[in-house]
Amino acid sequence: MATWNSRGLRGSTLEEMINRTNEKYEEQHLALMQKIPTPITPVNIDKDSRHITLAYFEQKSTVDYIGAVQGIPVCFDAKESKTTTFSLQNIHEHQVEFMKEFEEQDGIAFFLISFTSEDMYYYLPLREFLPFWERSENGGRKSFRLDELDMTWVLSKKSGVLVPYLEMINKDLAERD
Repeated sequence: MATWNSRGLRGSTLEEMINRTNEKYEEQHLALMQKIPTPITPVNIDKDSRHITLAYFEQKSTVDYIGAVQGIPVCFDAKESKTTTFSLQNIHEHQVEFMKEFEEQDGIAFFLISFTSEDMYYYLPLREFLPFWERSENGGRKSFRLDELDMTWVLSKKSGVLVPYLEMINKDLAERD
């Protein structure tokens, strides 16, 4: 059983920025995305602050966000890396399987990775991710480097939108046709 602690908050800034972006997209009637909470069972609660200090995950999570963009089913997971190397330990097999099944149902699945050392957001389509995953599963390197990625998937900075991923969904769709 997995244990929750403060390490689980590492991506909270990224998730907060994505949440604000999703609110903007919803206001503009461009997308409806929901943050999927991971159910936890509290074990220890600090009596003074009433904060949970220890908990267990009740079940395996799938992805961080799920919804629709202009009628297209979309799911994605948000990840953060402080270096230019991304460890695949941050992604679990059940998540990859869910994303594969999601795409089999004509949805779009991707990872949104913040490379904080580069001040960069990267849209990693599932099909671009899978070779790294398979390499790891076959005994190869358990990570990938930024220089292995196709830089055409870097999110452009846009005023008014913190994490502008919608353009990349359009690119993703265009490359599938």
